[in-house]
Amino acid sequence: MNLREEQATQTATGTARTAARGGQPEQSEESLAARLVEKGRLSAAALERAQRVRETTGEALAGLLLKLGLLSERDLAEALADLHGCKLVTAEDYPAVALFEDRLSTRFLREARILPLHQDSEGLCLAMADPADRFAREAMALVAGVPVHPRVAVPGELEQAIERLYGGGGERLEADGELGDGLDEGLDGDIERLKDMASEAPVVRLVNRIITQAIERRASDIHLEPAESHLRLRYRIDGLLRDGDPPPAQLRAAIVSRIKIMAKLNIAERRLPQDGRIKLAVRGNPVDLRISTLPTLHGESVVMRVLDRESVSLDFGALGIGGENLAEMLRGLERPNGIFLVTGPTGSGKTTTLYAALSRLNDPDRKIVTVEDPIEYQLEGVNQIQVKPAIGMDFAQALRAILRQDPDIILIGEIRDLETAQIAAQAALTGHLVLSTLHTNSAAGSITRLLDMGVEDYLVTATLNGVAAQRLVRRLCEHCKEPYAVEAELAAHIGLEKYDAGAGSTLYKPHGCKHCGDSGYRGRTSLLETLTLNDDLRRQILKDADARSLHHAAVAQGMRTLYDDGMAKAVAGETSVAEVLRVTRDS
Repeated sequence: MNLREEQATQTATGTARTAARGGQPEQSEESLAARLVEKGRLSAAALERAQRVRETTGEALAGLLLKLGLLSERDLAEALADLHGCKLVTAEDYPAVALFEDRLSTRFLREARILPLHQDSEGLCLAMADPADRFAREAMALVAGVPVHPRVAVPGELEQAIERLYGGGGERLEADGELGDGLDEGLDGDIERLKDMASEAPVVRLVNRIITQAIERRASDIHLEPAESHLRLRYRIDGLLRDGDPPPAQLRAAIVSRIKIMAKLNIAERRLPQDGRIKLAVRGNPVDLRISTLPTLHGESVVMRVLDRESVSLDFGALGIGGENLAEMLRGLERPNGIFLVTGPTGSGKTTTLYAALSRLNDPDRKIVTVEDPIEYQLEGVNQIQVKPAIGMDFAQALRAILRQDPDIILIGEIRDLETAQIAAQAALTGHLVLSTLHTNSAAGSITRLLDMGVEDYLVTATLNGVAAQRLVRRLCEHCKEPYAVEAELAAHIGLEKYDAGAGSTLYKPHGCKHCGDSGYRGRTSLLETLTLNDDLRRQILKDADARSLHHAAVAQGMRTLYDDGMAKAVAGETSVAEVLRVTRDS
């Protein structure tokens, strides 16, 4: 190591210590706080709350605002750029290849929260999470041997760039080195040692990294699956599972224990499944995680459902529900009483659609009560009840109590049994609007499902307003989707004429780019088929018609099927034909 590199390393150590102390001087923090309030990014009440917490903890104000979820990383970066007169780093500003790769370690860049962007005759352009950190600037000036010009980076984007350019395996390797080998052996009977390991910095960082990467990759679920010799990490992104960098196998027990501690679960119990919940702020945004553990042959499997409140829009248009489907749904929702069901497999967006319906129906003139398992998102002005079967508080018991609360609208998380279905029907008959979900493959299948549960056919015909069957398809990435002309054979095979298209029409297919992680898709949209009960369908139900007959009758009367909705979205360029066929193949 030469003198310059040694000096840079010493300065980097000072930078890390400065970062650990919290970064900005108090005067700069007050200026930043004033700028955030002035720009409307932070309320005076939120600032006062953070300052009270700071007096107790001594943490830096900026980091505390992010930790409490009072401010987003982008808002903070924009305020810092404005305060220091710097430019804000965009995604296009990050280099394609790493600079000074032989002289910079990944750990140093992470701790200093910096990344060199490009060098020219005027000096080195440096992305910084904190432009006031003079130690980091001096360290990079020593490394580069030229003046440094800071730019403000959004911390999450900065970390992604560091991982991409300077090695994504750094965190895993560092954890290996710090904790050694074979630590998973013999831990099953040593709970105290397991607790200690789960609280050590490398394990804490690993779990935080796993959760942060899930948010950055827009994952809906995190899967940790133990095998005999390794721990598999997978993220469900846009409905499909994608492999992540596997954590060290010897830390399996410690990682699971860390997650269980965060979720307030019993780390000593590894023979039975457990469920819990974690609330935290990631990048300044509040995130809820639903935790499920399940004993397997080689250890506990953990699934974390990511409920990112900032990324969910409870608006029908944003969910991809519009046109005739929306009109049919609103006809069922706007009636003063009756039952409206949303049906589909697990993970098809049923609950989100019902939340969007509640948001539309929620006004001061109505009392809305929900009974859910679990409560996924908290809705302002809605009374939400969590079922607790362990103490006898199931859906049926909660519904009986709800009916004595004088509600106008009731949401039942899921109709699972005859007792719940009968109470829902009685509630609908007595002047309440009841919203709920069922697990069936089609809208017509929900009717036969209720009948199979044992609900009388006359109760179904008297109370059911309508059923919406739902699926989610991946949206094509707007940055890289490729147009192609449809051949006559394909147009005839998929029946494009029905959707105002045909041979020679333009459809789109996925390609892949940096914006979508090379998948060709980014985000998802809803497909819907909405069955509204009319007199003809009611007569068929009373004649014991099966689901197929009811489906054909509804289509003959104008119901738009899941396939129809999907093909219309494919013609509009929102998704691909292959994606529609994948999702609607069995419907």
